[in-house]
Amino acid sequence: MAKKKSKAKAKTRSKTKARAKARPKQRAAAKAKRRPAKTKKAGRKAPARTAKAKTQMPAVPSIKALPEIEVETTNGGRLRLSDLKGKNVVLYFYPKDDTPGCTTEGCEIRDHYAEFRNLDTVVYGVSRDGLDSHERFKAKFGFPFELIADPDEKLCRTFGVMQQKSLYGRTYLGVDRSTFIFDRVGMLRKEFRNVKVPGHVDQVLAEIRRL
Repeated sequence: MAKKKSKAKAKTRSKTKARAKARPKQRAAAKAKRRPAKTKKAGRKAPARTAKAKTQMPAVPSIKALPEIEVETTNGGRLRLSDLKGKNVVLYFYPKDDTPGCTTEGCEIRDHYAEFRNLDTVVYGVSRDGLDSHERFKAKFGFPFELIADPDEKLCRTFGVMQQKSLYGRTYLGVDRSTFIFDRVGMLRKEFRNVKVPGHVDQVLAEIRRL
């Protein structure tokens, strides 16, 4: 009898130990059942690190006619662009006085200026340089047309020619070489942006002949 009792006690102890070991697992399983299952949303990725904000490109405005803007020009001139109605008008924007591309562009217009006159057209060059710089540039290369000084970028921004550029890994806002052609009633008839200088004067004259 004593042996049977001891065996029964031993079985009871082993069962108790087994239950004790099983309890943590049972509790964990019960908690897992109570937790709502995490569902993966299709197409969603972990948020990437926020990158540094890029320089915002200025919006390109819609120019339809000669604007009511007063400007200063070489030779002591001051005019309101809208007052140029009555003739065809060419406004060409360039980055900087006395630089290679801008000099070539100005000289090509100079060499064809008689053709512009025969087509009843006036030409004005525009950059952010001041009047003193413009006067030197004009005199050095004998330009027969006037240059408009736009140091505050008012005219450049009105025509949307201020664009983001890159040089030696540095980004900055500069003048995008551009040309705008207006007819005799002051309406915009053609615009050229991101102009390449070689052959551009022929493009401009061809457009004026179509007016």
